[in-house]
Amino acid sequence: MPVSSRGLHGVFLGSHAVADGAVTRSQLQSGRYRRLMRNVYADPGLVADHRLFARGALLLLPEKAVLGGRTAAAWYGAPFASATDAVLAVAPPDMNWRGPRGVRVHRRPLAAHDVTMLEDEGGVVRLTSPLRTAWEVCALETTASAVALLDGMTRAGHLHAAALGGLVVSTRGQWGSRRVAKVVPLVDGRSESPPESWVRVACARAGLLAPVPQYDVVEGGEFLGRVDLAWPGQRLIVEYEGAYHFEGLQIQRDDRRYERLVAAGWRVIRLSAVDLRDMDAVVARIARELNGPLLAG
Repeated sequence: MPVSSRGLHGVFLGSHAVADGAVTRSQLQSGRYRRLMRNVYADPGLVADHRLFARGALLLLPEKAVLGGRTAAAWYGAPFASATDAVLAVAPPDMNWRGPRGVRVHRRPLAAHDVTMLEDEGGVVRLTSPLRTAWEVCALETTASAVALLDGMTRAGHLHAAALGGLVVSTRGQWGSRRVAKVVPLVDGRSESPPESWVRVACARAGLLAPVPQYDVVEGGEFLGRVDLAWPGQRLIVEYEGAYHFEGLQIQRDDRRYERLVAAGWRVIRLSAVDLRDMDAVVARIARELNGPLLAG
């Protein structure tokens, strides 16, 4: 329902909606609408993901503040942050605004070219530019999380290797520059999921040979399948099996595919979400299959 012209497509300020006569206070208090944060509500039919909470935060942001970091990355092809994660807002250092609960404020200077206005099905959102978003992600996230986010942005075409290389040079000596220089060389837009990125990063940090993401296995002219990570020279494959693997007939299809790969002489390591809780064990398992010890560092 069109609650208020002051909202964003089903996301609105409760006080404005009451003043406009669109809803009553008792309706807001009844739980009829989803409460995103203090005085911010959404129609219950909207998906309660991180972007919905970010849209709510936009209604409270001062004019010179924007969505940034992993929150902005969600509009640039990166995997969404969890709905329970704080929305990240970037504001100028001299802005005395703390934000409501559920919003994390990162104070850094913002130039005009650092800000992008993007329109989608939910309205206009005010974000840091893709390159500025990449810088914030590198500086604020863990290495594995940053690589996964930038892999997604690169895969979607919002980031390119040349621009990322330039970011390393242009930010040298600034706050966060060491983290930028550490993350950027690990970015590979061929990775199609965060688990793939996390395993790649763990292997790189352990000094293992880098795998090829999304590798097409062809034997004798026959296409056997595209796999998540592969070491072609060692004929080793790592596959991550998410929840979709267990839906319907998918598990049978995957099992048959793995049988064909093994019959062709490939070794297959199958990982689940449980395995990724102990990444050291995953790396040790891969290292054993690569027939090489872990390198120091």
